[in-house]
Amino acid sequence: MKRLSQQYCENISPDQARLSESEITDLLSELDNNWNYEDKTRSISRVFTFNDYYQTLAFVNATAWVSQQQNHHPEIQIGFKHCLISYSTHSINGLSHNDFICAARINDMADT
Repeated sequence: MKRLSQQYCENISPDQARLSESEITDLLSELDNNWNYEDKTRSISRVFTFNDYYQTLAFVNATAWVSQQQNHHPEIQIGFKHCLISYSTHSINGLSHNDFICAARINDMADT
């Protein structure tokens, strides 16, 4: 099976089931330990830190590019030297495979 970051997001219909707790746990194990699952908001999130505002904005722009490419968009909160990325699939009110694909792609991008 391909790594998450090598997979592509698919269209999610509103009647599609969100991921189960066990599926979420399995997929979280494929991400680095900095990603957190929040049951209350049914989302995964991670804070990325940078040396300055310019690097933060460059990361946000690169994240926007990945989001457009995959047609799956996170919630983003930007600070001076940090950025909070949160994924959840709003159409199913929970997490889908797409959220983990995009999180893995963002990880790979941040590592380079």
